[in-house]
Amino acid sequence: MHSCTLLQDAANYQPDTLDLNTDAKAAAYWFPCFRELVGKFAKQAANSQLDDDTAEQRAAQFQAAYLCQLDEHQNNIANNRGKVVLGTSELLKLNETMLRRYGFTDPWLRQKQQENASAKARLKQRLQEIDDIANEDARWTELVRGVLAGNMFDWGAQAIATILEQDSNFGLHAALERIEQRPWLLDNLDAWLQRLHLSPAHKCAVIFVDNSGVDVVLGVLPFARELLRRGTKVLLCANSEPSLNDVTSRELSELLDDCACQCDVLDSAWRSGRLLVYANGQSGPCLDMRTLPRELCDAIAANETDLLVIEGMGRALHTNLNAQFACETLKLAVVKNRWLAKYLGGDKMFAVICKYERS
Repeated sequence: MHSCTLLQDAANYQPDTLDLNTDAKAAAYWFPCFRELVGKFAKQAANSQLDDDTAEQRAAQFQAAYLCQLDEHQNNIANNRGKVVLGTSELLKLNETMLRRYGFTDPWLRQKQQENASAKARLKQRLQEIDDIANEDARWTELVRGVLAGNMFDWGAQAIATILEQDSNFGLHAALERIEQRPWLLDNLDAWLQRLHLSPAHKCAVIFVDNSGVDVVLGVLPFARELLRRGTKVLLCANSEPSLNDVTSRELSELLDDCACQCDVLDSAWRSGRLLVYANGQSGPCLDMRTLPRELCDAIAANETDLLVIEGMGRALHTNLNAQFACETLKLAVVKNRWLAKYLGGDKMFAVICKYERS
């Protein structure tokens, strides 16, 4: 564990939004939810290794082991209440741990490759759409909406997986139509726009990204490009290890090699080191700022980072929604779970979280 200068109070930092050990209603929803999800993950794991005769058996073993561990967590709630926080992040990370234990290191690799190829082919068109918006507020609004719509492409969310399975043509523009219209469930967009108008450009932005494909290529990259245009250095942080269809740091570096040549701003920044990629130290779909690699912590400090952007349900909603940071923070996510939307005070599927906080 390394000290991250972005934490306002490292000693009391608690990433998890929910504690299933103390919140009975949350526990009553999430334990059955994960029991159902693990069956779908087991099927995905077996299908990812169809050329291996042992895959189906190992997938069944993975499912049984996960359920056993899940039962143990649930049976120990009374003993652990008030002593240990049990967040949804732990149950999500457990999924990845068990998959690796039974030989499934990257079950969503094929989907990631296909979605990255498709998104790369549409990047130039998306950048032109952004550039055609002359008004700065309107352009930034569309960029934020693009990040949010891109975040719909999450194979870990059952509501989205169903859409993607049924409609192979579902893309960014369709997602833009699906997300909640303003005013959003948590809507600080106007404060973010005002900050861009009234204050100098940020020195350095650290962006913790989420999914492969449309999310990172058509959502995050145009957003990062606009920051680069303002003179802000950008550090893109992606998973160290595969998790669901989340992009890894290695995959993101390869994507930028391919994408940068489509845009002079990205190309110049990528070549000059004003746009960099770092591994975030995570092996699951959430984000614990206490476990960032030293290399990333050093880069955050050395570049005088003054803007933190956290994207996605796992990193900005299951974790870090209520965490306080020592710099300006923009948390962006689409709520792809109706129970969670209601828990947060909304009543719509695909409700939007746009939480901007000054340090």
